[in-house]
Amino acid sequence: VRLAQSGGGFAQAGGSLTLSCSASEGPFRSYVIGWFRQFLGKEREFVAAINWNNYSTYGADSVKARFTISRDNLKNVVYLQMNNLKPEDTAVYYCAATSLGVPRVAGEYDYWAQGTQVTVSS
Repeated sequence: VRLAQSGGGFAQAGGSLTLSCSASEGPFRSYVIGWFRQFLGKEREFVAAINWNNYSTYGADSVKARFTISRDNLKNVVYLQMNNLKPEDTAVYYCAATSLGVPRVAGEYDYWAQGTQVTVSS
């Protein structure tokens, strides 16, 4: 499975950004695609995930009311729509894929995209 990210960048507090994760090669339609973020000096933190096969979605409590994960089957893309951004959302965001059924654990993901910086100013 190959993953490629796009989106991210700069936003002001209260603003919005959309991240995209394009999947190709391998049986990615049977995988869970997750988003993680990594704060400076910290381990990667679960943000959201979607099961490509059955549409189930998962979200971290800290972002569930503001971030939405979705997918486009025709484009083979998973999106992370981030609204009402806060300075504490500033991090490097990664999308990843796992064939396992535990989408909140970074160690369970087999494939990772390159990461993209999201910076939110106050």
